[in-house]
Amino acid sequence: MAGKKAAPTKIVILGGGYVGMYTALRLQTKLKAAEASVTVIDPQPHMTYQPFLPEAAAGSIEPRHVVVPLRRTLKRCHVVTGRVAKVEHDKHTVTVDMAEGHVEKLEYDVLVVALGSVARTLPIPGLADQGNSFKTVGEAIFLRNHVLSRMDDASSMAEGERRRRLLTFMVVGGGYAGIEALAELEDMARYATRYYKTIKPSDLQWILVEATNRVMPEVSPRMGVYTVERLEERGIKVFLDTRVDDMTGGDVRLSDGTTFATDTIVWTAGVKANPVLADTDLPRDERGRVRCTADLRVEGLSGVWAAGDCAAVPDLSKTEQDPNATCSPSAQHAVRQAKQLADNLIASLRGREPTPYRHKYAGSVASLGLYKGVADVYGIKLKGFPAWFMHRTYHVSRMPTFNRKARIVIDWTLALLFRREVISMGQLQEPKAEFARAASK
Repeated sequence: MAGKKAAPTKIVILGGGYVGMYTALRLQTKLKAAEASVTVIDPQPHMTYQPFLPEAAAGSIEPRHVVVPLRRTLKRCHVVTGRVAKVEHDKHTVTVDMAEGHVEKLEYDVLVVALGSVARTLPIPGLADQGNSFKTVGEAIFLRNHVLSRMDDASSMAEGERRRRLLTFMVVGGGYAGIEALAELEDMARYATRYYKTIKPSDLQWILVEATNRVMPEVSPRMGVYTVERLEERGIKVFLDTRVDDMTGGDVRLSDGTTFATDTIVWTAGVKANPVLADTDLPRDERGRVRCTADLRVEGLSGVWAAGDCAAVPDLSKTEQDPNATCSPSAQHAVRQAKQLADNLIASLRGREPTPYRHKYAGSVASLGLYKGVADVYGIKLKGFPAWFMHRTYHVSRMPTFNRKARIVIDWTLALLFRREVISMGQLQEPKAEFARAASK
C-alpha cells in the first residue's frame, strides 16, 4: 500500500516589499503546487518601487504606476492584507492584525522575514508633528499637493513673514532619498512658478540639512561635491555637518544657530529595521536587524530566512577587510537577495545545499531633477543628461512586470510631448471637508 502523499510545505512571507514580492514571484514560478503553498502578509495590497517616488511626486510618473498590485502579480500565492504583530517561531505561528480589525494566527513550516525598514527618527522637538516621511506613494502624493497648495496660498498674499514661511521648504537627510526628493520637488515648484504671476523662482527657498560632511556617501566624494554644487547653482541652501535641534511649530533651529520658519519639512534621515521584529523570538543584532548567515538563513534557526533592510546579511565582498561587515539597506541588495533567497529556499526544499549571497557593489545612479543626474557605476562617473538617462534606464529595468514598465515609459513619453501638470489636489488631504461643511448648515 502506497504511503500518504506529503502535504505541501507552508511558506509564509512577512512583507510584500522588494524582498517579499520578488521572493514570492520567483517561488510561484519555480515551485509546483504540490511542493508548497506561499502566503504573503503586508499591510498594503501593493509593492511600492521607492526609487520612482520622487518622479511620482514631481508629476513625471502617474503615482499608480510606481506600485505593483500584489494579488494581480502573485496569482498563485495567497495575499493577506494585514500587519504582522508577533512571531513565535517556537510555535511556528505568526499573529496578524487584519485590515478590518480582527486578529488571526497563521501557522507555517518555512518563514521568510522581509519586513523592510521604517524611517529612523530622532528625539527632536516638533519632529512628530512637523515632519513628513518619504517612503510610500501616499506620502509622495501628499508632498506634491502640499508644496503646490503652499504656492497657491502664497500667491494671494503680500510680502511678509507668513508668505516667506509658505514658500520655504526643507529636506533633512542628504542620502539618495533626500537628494532625489529635494531635486525633483524643487524642479517641479520652479516650473510651476510660470503659472503664478506673483511668485518668482527666487521667492522659493529650498533647504537641505545633512548631519555629516557630505551627501550621498554611496558615490565618490568628488561626485558628492558635484551634486552639492549643482544644487547650490539652483539656489538651494545646503547645510553640511549640521543637525536640526528644534522644529516646534515649524520654527526650525539648526545646530549652527541658523533659524527659519517653514510649513514643509521632509524627513529622509535614514532608516531602521521594522520595529515589529522586537515582538519576535528571532535573533537580532544591535541595530534591531535579524541575524543571518551568508546564505540568508536566520542564525541558529531551522526553516527561517531573511533578507533586505531588516536583515543583517554578511557582506562577503567586504569581510576580508571587516569580518563584521553587513550589506547596506538598499534596493540593489534587496532585489538581488530576494532572487538568491528564493533559489536557496527551493534548493533546501529539494535537498540541495544553499549558495552564499555575494554581490560586489556595482555603483549608484541618482536623479537631480529633469534631465539632470549623477552616476558612479563600475568606476565610470557620469554627470548631467547621460547620468539622468542611465538612472531612468536602470530603474525601469528593475521595475517588476512588463505592465508597469510599459506604463512608466508611456508616462515619460507623454511628458516629453506635453507640459507637466502642476495642479494641487488638496481635496485628497481632506476628502470629507466639503461634505462636512454642507452638512453643518
